[in-house]
Amino acid sequence: MAWVYLALAGLFEIGWAVGLRATEGFSRPVPVALTLIAMVLSLGALGLALRTLPLGTAYAIWTGIGTVGTVIFGVIVAGESVSPIRLGAIALIVIGIAGLKLAGEH
Repeated sequence: MAWVYLALAGLFEIGWAVGLRATEGFSRPVPVALTLIAMVLSLGALGLALRTLPLGTAYAIWTGIGTVGTVIFGVIVAGESVSPIRLGAIALIVIGIAGLKLAGEH
């Protein structure tokens, strides 16, 4: 169950990172409220995952999910650039996440 909590924490991290941009400097009340809710849910789910997962593994995977998801959102929705170097860097993060997940099972 800890891995499910960690995955949810990562998804909510994507939500608050994307939402943070939508707040336009915390000047839009609805995006601010939704961003704060996503932050609380992300940290809450991370806290539940940390009951059984190692701190270093959980934190790295949490931030990795957030990083990769936010970049994907930026490329697909916000029209950010895609380059071979950028894709390679994201692939390395995904490989690192998979490696930490596998290492956490032993």
